[in-house]
Amino acid sequence: MADSSYRWVVVAAGGLMGCVAMGAMFSLPVLLTPMTEATDWSRTGISAAMTIGFLAMAVTSMIWGALSDRFGARPVVLAGAGLFSLSLWLAGQAPSLLAFQLTFGVMVGGAVAAFFAPMMATVTGWFTTQRGLAVSLVSAGMGLAPVTMSPLAARLVAAHDWRTVLSIMAVLVAVVTIPAALLLRRPPEVQDGASSTPDAPDAGMSVRQAVTSLPFIVLVLTNFFCCATHSGPIFHTVSYAEICGISALAAVSIYSVEGIAGMGGRIGFGILGDRLGAKRVLVGGLLAQAVGALSYYFARDLLQFYVVAAAFGFIYAGIMPLYAVLVRENFPMKMMGTIIGGTSMAGSLGMATGPVLGGWIFDTTGGYGTLYIASFGLGLAAVLIAATFRSFAVPQDAKAVQAA
Repeated sequence: MADSSYRWVVVAAGGLMGCVAMGAMFSLPVLLTPMTEATDWSRTGISAAMTIGFLAMAVTSMIWGALSDRFGARPVVLAGAGLFSLSLWLAGQAPSLLAFQLTFGVMVGGAVAAFFAPMMATVTGWFTTQRGLAVSLVSAGMGLAPVTMSPLAARLVAAHDWRTVLSIMAVLVAVVTIPAALLLRRPPEVQDGASSTPDAPDAGMSVRQAVTSLPFIVLVLTNFFCCATHSGPIFHTVSYAEICGISALAAVSIYSVEGIAGMGGRIGFGILGDRLGAKRVLVGGLLAQAVGALSYYFARDLLQFYVVAAAFGFIYAGIMPLYAVLVRENFPMKMMGTIIGGTSMAGSLGMATGPVLGGWIFDTTGGYGTLYIASFGLGLAAVLIAATFRSFAVPQDAKAVQAA
């Protein structure tokens, strides 16, 4: 029953909501210049709203996830969608930089977290086969944001002021995500009162036992160092390319190459995870990501940047959905939202380090080379931590079910 055809409707709804939600949040870089020109707010102050947003995502990820465990994804995502839309509209009306940082950073960042942990928890519960592919498709929807929502924001800002653009984004978020959230249903095993599948650990495990367990701690630390590895290159490579003499327009296209390559990576790594095992593919992917980050150190011309960006985007985007697969394989379904929210919290904290680290390195050394060396080191740390991951032992009664 868990593999009914409706599971693909849940996947499609999750991918669509993720694309629109993440795209609306990441419209801020597109609005950066128009906002500074219209308000005289500093670029640093406006950009800080994004860092605050990542921190807000970290703080609220486990909260949204725990709520979805208790009430189901539909009401939680609906609430998040409504709050997200309202927050975008309020950000567009902000009378001061502080007000903008509070509305866009704290409120938008906190609301957008409602789309990830509850959705991933729900999707993993719907699948006993092709689980890696399913979560990768939802993640791929989020990955579409740079090639769909960002160009839309650019077109809108060419015809409207930044406040109007955020108001339009707020309406778009409401029109798309609220109806899509209504399509969500609890996984059949939850509807039927079951809390675990035969390959899951002891269903009697408490949340406290789960979040203090070694597998959870390893996943949290791995995700933190993983995201810290790629956040710096993602945020600073365009500036680095410009320093290398590449035009601003061409430098921005490097980010697009990363985004497009990431689409293939999410699906490719999902398929590999299903065939070879999520842990094995994750460890190999983390090592490849570390090498990819270091490769930017040697890039000088546009073609070299394109080659590195395609490989790096394919890898870092591809490994991200594997965390949800490992969580589903090792923790009871009744706490999926909480556990995925915990790993998402660590990822958001890791993402928040990159912009600050890269800026400090540039201010200190006058260049970005050390950033890519540091990212390589962070990537190796993620590999070493991930290699220590050990699954829970499957209970004997579960083994009997599997053998039957």
